[in-house]
Amino acid sequence: MDWINIGRTFGLFFATAIAELLGCYLPLLWITGKGSAWLFLPAAISLIVFVWLLTLHPSASGRVYATYGAIYIATALGWLWVVDGIKPVMTDYIGVGLALLGAGVIAIGHKAG
Repeated sequence: MDWINIGRTFGLFFATAIAELLGCYLPLLWITGKGSAWLFLPAAISLIVFVWLLTLHPSASGRVYATYGAIYIATALGWLWVVDGIKPVMTDYIGVGLALLGAGVIAIGHKAG
């Protein structure tokens, strides 16, 4: 796998994570009284986009989901900081590092075997 494909895959996973987070965050705004029920419409569209983006990967779906999980964790911590205004702590960074390391083993390791 070359660097261009790795970059594209990472970008696709990042976009997928944003779609999933947004699709879950918008209903939360309504539930907590911070937004209207109309937020369900963009939330549903966002979750449809999330599912569609997951289908764009040629690898086995289980491997894609496992690798995506690490990117989701990293993106969720970014969301925590940017959207919720809570700065991650050292254990958050360590956990993300471990998840990304594991994702790398999953994504690259199967090609070596």
